[in-house]
Amino acid sequence: MRSTFPRSNILILGPNSIQSLVPSTLISQVESLLDSHRIEDAVDLADNQRKKIQANISPEEDEVEKLRYVYQRIGFQCLSETLFEDAGKNLYNGDLDPRLLIRYYPELRGALFSATDEIYVFAGVAERMPTEFSIDDIVAINLVRNYSPHLAPNTRSAPPTAELRKILVMAAKEMLEVFLKKHRARGTSSPITDTILAKLYAEFEKTHELYTLLAEPNEVVVNELEPVLKATGQYNALCILYRQRGEDLKLLDVWAKLVEGEWTDEDIRDPLSEIITLLAEKRDRALTQKWGLWLTKIDPERGLKLLMPKDSGKRRERPEEDLALFEQITAANEDAGTQYLEYLVLQRRSTSKDLHNRLVNSCITKLHAFLSDESVSKLWRAKASSYASSSSSRPESSTATSFLTYFASTTPDSPHKRIRLKTILLLAGSSLYDPNLIRPRIEEHHKLLCLELAIVDGKLGNHRSALSTLVHDLHDSVSAEAYCTLSGDLVLPKTVLSIAESHSGLDVWTSTLFGVPVPPPKAGAKPGVGPVPVVKQKTLVNGELRKELLKVLLEVYMSDGEASVGRAAHLLSSQAMNLDVLEVIPLVPPNWSLNLMSSFLERSFRRSIHARHEGKIVKTLSAGQNLVVKDEAWLVLREEGMVIEEPLEGGDEGGEYDEKGGLGEKVVMHVADGDVPTRDLNGNIGEKGGVAGRGEGEGEGGYIT
Repeated sequence: MRSTFPRSNILILGPNSIQSLVPSTLISQVESLLDSHRIEDAVDLADNQRKKIQANISPEEDEVEKLRYVYQRIGFQCLSETLFEDAGKNLYNGDLDPRLLIRYYPELRGALFSATDEIYVFAGVAERMPTEFSIDDIVAINLVRNYSPHLAPNTRSAPPTAELRKILVMAAKEMLEVFLKKHRARGTSSPITDTILAKLYAEFEKTHELYTLLAEPNEVVVNELEPVLKATGQYNALCILYRQRGEDLKLLDVWAKLVEGEWTDEDIRDPLSEIITLLAEKRDRALTQKWGLWLTKIDPERGLKLLMPKDSGKRRERPEEDLALFEQITAANEDAGTQYLEYLVLQRRSTSKDLHNRLVNSCITKLHAFLSDESVSKLWRAKASSYASSSSSRPESSTATSFLTYFASTTPDSPHKRIRLKTILLLAGSSLYDPNLIRPRIEEHHKLLCLELAIVDGKLGNHRSALSTLVHDLHDSVSAEAYCTLSGDLVLPKTVLSIAESHSGLDVWTSTLFGVPVPPPKAGAKPGVGPVPVVKQKTLVNGELRKELLKVLLEVYMSDGEASVGRAAHLLSSQAMNLDVLEVIPLVPPNWSLNLMSSFLERSFRRSIHARHEGKIVKTLSAGQNLVVKDEAWLVLREEGMVIEEPLEGGDEGGEYDEKGGLGEKVVMHVADGDVPTRDLNGNIGEKGGVAGRGEGEGEGGYIT
């Protein structure tokens, strides 16, 4: 084993001893220089020794260990004397464990150290390490040693030394930063070094270096670094850290504070978009609902986009959850709540009666709000008056239009116009709301909302009331006749399609409620097939109900006196086939001209005569077909044989016939052709082949032989 002691070439032989003159070792020389405060000479000596070692291809490990010891001794000596820059260089050259240096920075180390941590350190170094608890204490002791009692009242509170103390402490942190940066460059990073280095970057506001550190593979401890990043305003670095660690809730919370203005960071230009992007990526329903509700307070439009995903596929209805979310959105933003309600009913196609009732009530509430504006109510009254005058001037014109078509085409586009069209479409297209609850609200403005009132009366089955409103109040004979033709519906499909084409944004209302296809995006393109309406509409018209409604409409026309004579005559002429002449004649006033009834009577009489002759022809054809069937059935019956009756055993002797020609007690037998015992016309049974009886189904005198 190689000796670690220095070699000696000079021996001194004495009478009682042998002495050796040995050269001084590197450690002893450095120790001597440090004791005499010759730090620079000690550093030069250590540097020269390092160059010798580096010159060797295979340096001895013992020499390397000695050099580490020397540098660490020099480094801690410089640290004790607040020569922080030199301390950092020598400690790094001595390959010091960073934890030995970090322990003097309690404000940085936090809870990174535990009581069970163990650190390898040279014994001689451990004996000469500063005994102070922190860098701050080392600086304070040096200031007391150098300036006390020359500064009053003391070195801690005197302005010159207080400022010097701050400078020295800052120099110590800068030294630590350089040391850790070099140490990390060796590829020997750890959670402690990475976290302390990130803290120093944040404190010194070295944003670029901090971003670089976080962008590289690192072992930063989040709980230790986040308070420093928050205190120094490095929120983008905090977001980077949270994103790396998958801390989505904390990440969203930081962005939310930036959006609300509580925090600011120029490096995060659009935190709102960051929130939306993250939520879209995660597809977490609970997370999306939570932050979507928050977002509706800040930006209702973008918040609703989160809460109203346009996903494909059928979605399972959750009426309770939908209603709860709707109420939460409404509490955050009332307009956003209304939009979400429309989304549930029209896009999610909910069949919840509660949601449909809420949407109808919401539309009517908005209608009432608009009607409280005098300019709006005045405009709507003018529209109703203008339509009434135009319809009365040409009651029988083929170009007459309904009031809904007239209102939609002549009223300038505006919020109040759109809400009325939405209300009409919803009232007419949905059958899930409760008309009993809605009617009183509409009746509050029945003079201006005649069409809406007629629709609700139709839902309730109050047909006479609905037709009276259309004829007497609205003067809309087109809708009244459509109401009869469609068995209670007064909004024509072509009117719905026209509204969808001329009012952008209402296509979802028409397609969902009526199944009308969405208008094509380009001119000349063919519209697609309309979706199935959320509430299935009537596909077949009830003929009996239509006749009953036409009769009611005629009575309504008749009750209007001379004002509706032309409309009544036109109805009789156009709907003659659906009106019974015997029911109509009693309704006609005595003073009516025969010319008004001539067309109706001619058609009725012609139809009656036609029906009578057609009946005769059908009867004759049926009789001929019956004869053909009888002729074809004769051969079949003959092949099948016949049914005969025989007396029961124990019955009357001889099986006498009763007064009607039948046997009293008898038995029925089926025999094949050729095996039938015969009976003559007097009732005597022969052997075979006689007349057996009258053929079934034959007329008088017909017999089967």
